[in-house]
Amino acid sequence: MPDFIRRYGTAMACVLLFAIMGLTADNFLNPYNLLSIFKHVSFLTIISLGFTLALASGELDLSFAHIASFASVCTASLLFGGYPIVVAVATGLSCGALLGVANGLIVTQLKIPSLIATLAVSTIVNGLSFLVTGGVAFVGRLDKAFLFLGRGSLFTIPVMILWMMIAVVACLYFLKQTRTGIHLVCTGEAEEPSRLAGVATRRMKVLGLGLSGLLAAITGILLTSSLSSASPTIAGEYLMTGIAAVLLGMTTIEPGKPNVIGTLIGALIIGALRNGLTLLGAQYYVQDIVLGIIIIASVSLSATRFKKVVFSAPR
Repeated sequence: MPDFIRRYGTAMACVLLFAIMGLTADNFLNPYNLLSIFKHVSFLTIISLGFTLALASGELDLSFAHIASFASVCTASLLFGGYPIVVAVATGLSCGALLGVANGLIVTQLKIPSLIATLAVSTIVNGLSFLVTGGVAFVGRLDKAFLFLGRGSLFTIPVMILWMMIAVVACLYFLKQTRTGIHLVCTGEAEEPSRLAGVATRRMKVLGLGLSGLLAAITGILLTSSLSSASPTIAGEYLMTGIAAVLLGMTTIEPGKPNVIGTLIGALIIGALRNGLTLLGAQYYVQDIVLGIIIIASVSLSATRFKKVVFSAPR
């Protein structure tokens, strides 16, 4: 029983949270409100999955929120400039992936700890975002085909929820069913033994950070589609919430390890808390206080990998 609670306690807490909010917050369990929760959680889940993959490789990525914002403004600038949707989206995705790979190369080639390297890249990318926009947000009507990516529905289900499901399944398959994904996880869990066993550990770290950048870019583009706007701070709020979702996820399913289903559960808990507190009339700062408590509690419970990455010396 203790092992069951250790593995699934947070998941059960998620179900309990929905039940409590349903009893105390008016309209929380209304189907439209639940769809709204899952839609907003979709953005958080996708960007958090990138951080999950980076952490699974044994590295931190503190630049994913600013990379998402940069991909957003790059895509929007091309769309408002009259470029085809495919070109704009491909450019945004490429920017995210290349910045993620740059993070990986700085960490593996220059031997700079990922905590410092990605923080520095984050600052650079934030500056580039303001350079692209001139400090002014892109706001206006965009092509309906592009807006469908973030606003559309299929069979009454918001397309964002479908994007989230695709991202979750793809990441889960990659980590559990592919040789590369297994090597990436092994690198994060035991780098030196993995290297001696023939795993290209440096390449796995670059891959983990590269995928983090790519998923951040996907999130930024979907945010632009959903809001029909873009700004250098459009994804800023996802830095702490994304980290919190992953850390919460490390307390369940595979305790102490970054895992895909755990990240999804963590994102759902944060989304339900935010929505429920809003319906209960709580002030905005209460959400920040609760989020901080969640991060502290998650790290203290079982996020040993996070502690190891933060305090490890560069290799």
